[in-house]
Amino acid sequence: MIDNTQVLIVGGGPVGLAAAIELGSRGVKTTLVEAADRIGRAPRAKTTNVRTCEHLRRWGILDHLRAASPLGLEYPSDISFATRLTGIEIARIPNAANCSPARDNLYSAHAQWIPQYKLEAVLLEHAQNIPGVRIEFGARLTELSSHESEVISTIEHQGVLNAVSSQYVIGADGARSTVRGLIGANMTGKGGLSVNRMLIFRQKGLRKRTKLGPAIMYWLVNESIPAVLGPMDDDDVWYINGPESFMSRLPPVELIREATGCSDIEPEILAIEDWKAHELIANKYNQGRIFLAGDACHLHPPYGGYGMNLGVADAVDIGWKIAAVISGWAGSDILSSYEIERRAVHERVVEEAVLNHSVRTVDLVTPNLEDLSEKGRAAREACAKKIYEHKTREFKSLGIVLGSRYEKSPIISFEDPVLLSKEDSSTYIPSSRPGSLAPHAWLHHGQDYGSSLYDHFGHGYTLLSFVGASAETVELRDFAAKEKIPLSVVIVDDAKIAALYEKKYVLIRPDQYVAWRGDVIKEYLEIFGTLTGRRFLGGRGNELSGTSSLI
Repeated sequence: MIDNTQVLIVGGGPVGLAAAIELGSRGVKTTLVEAADRIGRAPRAKTTNVRTCEHLRRWGILDHLRAASPLGLEYPSDISFATRLTGIEIARIPNAANCSPARDNLYSAHAQWIPQYKLEAVLLEHAQNIPGVRIEFGARLTELSSHESEVISTIEHQGVLNAVSSQYVIGADGARSTVRGLIGANMTGKGGLSVNRMLIFRQKGLRKRTKLGPAIMYWLVNESIPAVLGPMDDDDVWYINGPESFMSRLPPVELIREATGCSDIEPEILAIEDWKAHELIANKYNQGRIFLAGDACHLHPPYGGYGMNLGVADAVDIGWKIAAVISGWAGSDILSSYEIERRAVHERVVEEAVLNHSVRTVDLVTPNLEDLSEKGRAAREACAKKIYEHKTREFKSLGIVLGSRYEKSPIISFEDPVLLSKEDSSTYIPSSRPGSLAPHAWLHHGQDYGSSLYDHFGHGYTLLSFVGASAETVELRDFAAKEKIPLSVVIVDDAKIAALYEKKYVLIRPDQYVAWRGDVIKEYLEIFGTLTGRRFLGGRGNELSGTSSLI
């Protein structure tokens, strides 16, 4: 029997689990249903990027992710382009996706190379330990009925049909989303950009067979089997992926021997999966109280490591907003901002992923790459030039990961004129302009919790004051308390951070994006009206909300 709940989440992958954590950590009674009887085992995503790791830090489980990584923290996230695993290296891109554990001023948590199913296990364990969160495997959604004040979902569980009432439903059920079909949303764009095949195999001692040095990906640029190979998990488990037209030329064992250049190996084939790359976005992200997130509303080629991470960001965005409405401090109108904010980001990321997909391993192949002659050397130099020109942006994409801004959101108090620009995909320039991710700063040495400015942001809104506990700060905090808007005040006494944020006061959203900034706090009724979708009549409160801290 599945009980009624405040929010029903359909889909138990990283996106659904992230939504359950975001909602549950905010006190929302949440039920997640997953049709499968367990979490996934396919590798799929392998990069948990910087922004997702920052969310895991905020949820208090980043160390669990690090501990679960089979390659460890010090393993270099390099991309090696070579003729074969035992062949000649053509080019190398170091520290792909910013996985290096070295402290960086731009972010609070480096990325992590880890199979998706290991990330899912970390998220699942945490979600199951949050009071009010219930997770049911083997539970399949069959029908949805949206009403003015509730959604009725029919769930088949253990052979019994359950009618479950919830205030909201989040469809995080992937590319073949049942929720998407039930609300009449359609994917628009181009499908079938390429047809590919992935093999998962185990081969003892394969790492020792290469002289190329450690890497998370080996792009094998040759005429017979152009593919991407990489270590994936403990116990010598690897993956190899490439165009189906090449990957089907030989039986799996022979193919792996040919691609690696190791004719004497006996790989154990664990899985074979064919997949297609798409360029698709849903024509709508919600119907009434039902919302789509992750692959249920956007699909793109997995070139750049964006997909799963993009879905986690969706879950955070809709999660905190639904929690705000259920808690009563925000009006339901703020939910309309979900599609407005996320669609623009999705369009930018899909465009970038399609561009990355336009130059695959097969597109780098030219004659003579494996020749040891002068002709071969010249061919490899020309190939290296093309690699650095076209592929660097795929693995150095901090401008996409951290630089996407919410420039047309109805719940952000923008400055006039609104800055509309498109940053370079590789370069991230921190900005405290409303709609941007709050600039990161380290407060003292080390990377332990408390050392990042982000660690001091509150659970709701956070006001950063760079001029101390002014009368304006107290007035704003009193007003928030009266209206039951969660607000923490953080007084920052640091000239470098003040210069980074530019204004005397900066208001940060629950998801760490800048909602407003200014040198004078005035018209706060209008500001909070915009931020929360409510209309305020004025008045001051006596009880203080949140906490004040000096850093």
